[in-house]
Amino acid sequence: MGRLIAISNRTAADPSARAGGLAVAVWESLTSTGGMWFGWSGNIVKGEPGPPEHITDEGVDFVVTDFTEAEHDGFYLQYANRVIWPVFHYRVDLAHFGDTDFEAYEKVNKRIADMVVPHLEKGDSVWVHDYHFLLMGDFLRKGGWDGPIGFFLHIPFPSPEVFRALPEHEQIARAMCEFDVLGFQSENDRSNFVQFLVRSCDGVDEGDGWISVFGRRIRANAYPIGIEAESFAKLAVGQRAKTAATRIGKFLGGRKLVLGVDRMDYSKGLPQRFEAVGKMFDNFPSTRGRVSFTQIAPPSRSKVEEYQDLRVQLDELAGRINGDYGDLDWIPLRYLARSYDRKELAGLYRIASVCLVTPLRDGMNLVAKEFVMAQDPDDPGVLILSQFAGAAEQLSDTLIVNPHDRYHVAETIYKALEMPLEERQERWEKLRRTVVEQDISWWRQKFLDDLDVDTC
Repeated sequence: MGRLIAISNRTAADPSARAGGLAVAVWESLTSTGGMWFGWSGNIVKGEPGPPEHITDEGVDFVVTDFTEAEHDGFYLQYANRVIWPVFHYRVDLAHFGDTDFEAYEKVNKRIADMVVPHLEKGDSVWVHDYHFLLMGDFLRKGGWDGPIGFFLHIPFPSPEVFRALPEHEQIARAMCEFDVLGFQSENDRSNFVQFLVRSCDGVDEGDGWISVFGRRIRANAYPIGIEAESFAKLAVGQRAKTAATRIGKFLGGRKLVLGVDRMDYSKGLPQRFEAVGKMFDNFPSTRGRVSFTQIAPPSRSKVEEYQDLRVQLDELAGRINGDYGDLDWIPLRYLARSYDRKELAGLYRIASVCLVTPLRDGMNLVAKEFVMAQDPDDPGVLILSQFAGAAEQLSDTLIVNPHDRYHVAETIYKALEMPLEERQERWEKLRRTVVEQDISWWRQKFLDDLDVDTC
């Protein structure tokens, strides 16, 4: 394999952005191959953008471009986040199908592709990331690149019936089939994509991930993304983690902590989670005064109206639950609309008796894996996980719930709080083994090995 060429909406040109996520996943391969990383600079300009900026760091060449106000609005805020995001998270009711937004999405995909193609050399492998660039493979091919192109979708891929709600679904599907290897977070997502190609595009499922469609033979597999497992475990016993645990420990006053950590996004099921916590206090009076729920939910996409409405809804629910159940020396539900450093979060995970990861739909959800790695082996907490999170396929030894069933979630929280130590340790050992064995390096290598082999 020659150089790795990465394409994503945001890059890690800023060294401070390399602490986790995609940056960690691809950085080793980029540095070892002298690769390049293309994407948006994060800047929005009036008028036409200037030439792309070139930044070199540790042998990796970053090429980033500014977006115009029209591009940022039409490509990013509108089509990517008000069309693709809600549809792929099964919220067609929240999608806004504008007349010109797809045109903006197309133009940005083409502009980035035109930035990339002149830099490509024989032997390079291109790895495109996420829903911002579903058309990238097609534009790279039209630009003359015939080398290997891989694509990984970090969010869910919807069922064929939901995908067809996109007015441009045929064009998007055909463009996605210009990738040689397509990666999905879960087998369910992969199956949805393949079913669409077979039912709607006369594709042939040849087995082992191979599909013949549109005159090409491509491969679609599940590659569940991992975390830096051992590194995160060390964070949980570091000084920043201990300080965070001490701070929240003063508030808890010996009570058990039930914790949620999510971006403030309608896909995360936060209103349903708050209601389930309220049902727990309703149905299990023994939890009153001895359990506190803390939800960390930093605002997300604050310019989008749906997220502003969500915050109002959460504020109202938190106020009602605290009004109904709170006492002079006990706040049942704390809701913190701000972000915390990963080192601090590791400490909060470690002190929590229960972690609620109950999205209505999620590609993977790495909070679940971070919680597992942060636990004290002598007294591990319990993970409650939505059946609609990609992580549920890997982490089957958690307590799996339907986040829409508030009564069952409430019962499951109580079950987790009362679970004997021996059972908690047994479940945690199995979860830890999975998270360690299938970490971020395993994910990266599994995908790149398939891209290398399948395109030889």
